[in-house]
Amino acid sequence: MFDPFIAPSGTLLGLLQRGRGDGTLHALAAPRPEALAALNHCVLSDPRHDWQVENRSLYYARLYLDLDGGTEEIERHLWDPEDHLRTDDSRTGLALAVLGHLASYGRDDALVLLRRYAATGSNWAWALDELALRDDDAGLRSLAGAVLARFPATAEGTAELAAAVRDAFEPRPWRLWADDPREAVGARVRAATEQGSFDRWQRQMRPGGPRPGWSVQAVFDWAQEGLERGSALHVPAARCLSAVAGTEDRPLIIEAARSGSEGARCAALHYLAEAQDPAVLDLIEQAVTGPSRTVADAAVAAFERMCGEAAVDRARGWAHRPDALGASAAGVLACRGSVQDAPLVLAALREAVRGEGPDTPRLCTLVDGAGRLGIACAAPVLRHVYRETSSSHLRGRAARSLAATDPSFASGFAVECLWDCEETTRELAAHHAETGDIRVAERLRRLAADPAEEAEVQTAVRSRIGPDAPAV
Repeated sequence: MFDPFIAPSGTLLGLLQRGRGDGTLHALAAPRPEALAALNHCVLSDPRHDWQVENRSLYYARLYLDLDGGTEEIERHLWDPEDHLRTDDSRTGLALAVLGHLASYGRDDALVLLRRYAATGSNWAWALDELALRDDDAGLRSLAGAVLARFPATAEGTAELAAAVRDAFEPRPWRLWADDPREAVGARVRAATEQGSFDRWQRQMRPGGPRPGWSVQAVFDWAQEGLERGSALHVPAARCLSAVAGTEDRPLIIEAARSGSEGARCAALHYLAEAQDPAVLDLIEQAVTGPSRTVADAAVAAFERMCGEAAVDRARGWAHRPDALGASAAGVLACRGSVQDAPLVLAALREAVRGEGPDTPRLCTLVDGAGRLGIACAAPVLRHVYRETSSSHLRGRAARSLAATDPSFASGFAVECLWDCEETTRELAAHHAETGDIRVAERLRRLAADPAEEAEVQTAVRSRIGPDAPAV
């Protein structure tokens, strides 16, 4: 998505950017101005590589509360002149989400900022979604005029309003405004809602793509046309082949996988992989060594979707390859291999960290595999990934594998994980953290009483401190 600068893992800023539990613990022990400066830097310059799989907002909001931090820096950031030049979510989304959590904790200053930004800011839709979860009906109704004023009473403005209502993540404000007796509010929102429903119906009545009665060749042509337009249709084309192809079409599909157009080859390889056709593994190997990068990537992706024993056997032979197919084969063994494959998975894990660093995407599968196969000697590499990766999502997977491979996890990283930014990591820690550390019992009690905490985390906590649980 974008590539933020991440400070070294041993610094306070680096810990907070990663969302590590030690970030909170170090911030609370550091001079307050230094801690707040690092916290504000993180909130105003989103450190996540992918906000869709990484959480930070609750983590940062809790630290604002612990440090008794104000929202002045967030306010300056939201109303910076750049807000009207850079309107993408990445500039303000994290700050708005943090304000949302602060509002849920009763911080009126955060609620006021969200209302003001929803009325005047460029990323108003995100602010409105945060308010939909936290504001009262009166507060939301007061925003109707300002939000609707963004959409002029023209054909273009009416269409944009209909799209905004249709695509709203949280519909509560629009439903409230639809009941407004004012013609300029209620009537407009009701008309926009009806238009959005009509647009969806029209799209359903004009489906694109395959039609009943298509031939195998027609599917191949459709896949190639999509590729020429810049749309990868390999997987949906493979599903279409499953619907229209018969046993008599196998020679045509195999020939397409071997020497057809790029779109046809990609679709045929995916289809043959899904069908577990005995010829597909040789065709995949041939495609990977061919001149087309598009076909090679599709061949690797098709192989990764295979789940039969033949694919696992072939992966054992391919795992030593220094190319994308070798990396994919190691991932297949990590997901579906047996204990005999542990040395290959461990070697691939070490090579990935050594050659590509602790943030390479293929580490996710290898880290999971180390835990699934119980590779105890992988613990040092997993600890390195845990400390150094900037992805809180990958760190959580490393923590889960450490819980299965490292006897020191319960008294070490599990304690820190109770403060982690990812709820799944906190849940894991709640199950494993040793209560000999005086911080653990207090943290478990605080998580159990926190209304913003996820239900799964609180369930895990109660299993440790409930009436039937051992004494904490």
